[in-house]
Amino acid sequence: MKKFMRKFLVWTILLSFLLGITGVVMAEKVKLTFWSWRTEDIAAYENFIAEFNKEYPDINIKFVPYKNTEYNTILSTALQGGGGPDIMQLRAYGGLEPLANAGYLVSLEDKVPELEKFSQNVLAGARSRRDGKVYGVPFATQNIQVLYNKALFDELGLKEPNTWAKLLEIAQKAKDAGFIPFANGTKDAWTNETLFGGIAPTFYGGTEFYNQVVAGEKTFTAPEMKRALEKMLELKPYLPDNYLGVGYIDMQMMFAQGMAVMFVAGSYEVGTMDQMNPDLKIGAFIVPGETEDAPAYNSIYVDGSYGINANSDHIDAALKFIRFTATKEFGQMFTNTLKQISTVPGVSSEDETLAEIMEIAKPTPYLMLTGFRYGSPSGSALLQNELQGLFAGEQDIEKTLNKIQEGLETWYEPFQN
Repeated sequence: MKKFMRKFLVWTILLSFLLGITGVVMAEKVKLTFWSWRTEDIAAYENFIAEFNKEYPDINIKFVPYKNTEYNTILSTALQGGGGPDIMQLRAYGGLEPLANAGYLVSLEDKVPELEKFSQNVLAGARSRRDGKVYGVPFATQNIQVLYNKALFDELGLKEPNTWAKLLEIAQKAKDAGFIPFANGTKDAWTNETLFGGIAPTFYGGTEFYNQVVAGEKTFTAPEMKRALEKMLELKPYLPDNYLGVGYIDMQMMFAQGMAVMFVAGSYEVGTMDQMNPDLKIGAFIVPGETEDAPAYNSIYVDGSYGINANSDHIDAALKFIRFTATKEFGQMFTNTLKQISTVPGVSSEDETLAEIMEIAKPTPYLMLTGFRYGSPSGSALLQNELQGLFAGEQDIEKTLNKIQEGLETWYEPFQN
């Protein structure tokens, strides 16, 4: 009996020791890094992480943002070297594809059940075309439309237009009154694609044409594209003086300070404008067609997603945070804090302008971003640069479209058959 008691005591002490060791290990914080290109959102993400830590206090996440123009290179270089963050913001569509195809990302198939509620159009922004798998939780959609200064509309007796001709009338009245009708300039090439995304879909036919050109059934030299660019050029008299030298920051300042009445821009501007001029009241409308009953469209796209590094030592912990970003709780915080449209189903906006943008949307895919950023030269690079030449008067519409088509034919297989 004494021998038994001695053995029992020894085993009890040993078990207590092992449990103590395990408890120490379990109590240790897991440290994760989270890379982003959103330097302006540091405070917001720190709040998001703090909310996550209420349920997972032992997962420490450090948010590390980089300059947006340098982010892609920094991230890809780190991943190629076997390093990089545990969690990362991923560019959408063709921006995600090379990283997924190289094996740098964790597939989220069957790992994030919350994604089952997301629409397939949204998931397309985080899906690899090669294997069809989803590699990120999409975080925002961006809508491109015409934003307008409500106070100036009231002052000038203007109303939202229901035809293209009435839109031009509004622009002329604004110009006659000494205002800049549209804040848009063409100095920064990428903003030309934004202008295209807000104006062109109504005139090339929205999703029907998008599907045809992606399938290779039509090309960028089609009459629909010519008509769309003709309409864009009709705005030249209503752009700022010396619009060729007007950059993105200039555009924002003109609209925020009430110098410009309208701004063809993304929904991401709502939060920025609120910071630049909290008193600015913004309305929004979709560019109308030639007649009141003509279909109208505005471009919509997924801005990016959250993914996991396949080389992370803490994939399980990272996955907990990734699943958190797919919840309605996170989506609502994201929308309320950043004034961006969360991809999470069922999220609404407290911001009047953002709520209006969500309500009026006539969505069609943002043509080049969603369909032609999977090769080089990308459709976006071609469109941006050639529109710059078109607005500068260096080439006509026919040459502009031919150069876009010829560039895509070098790699886009449906155009090669």
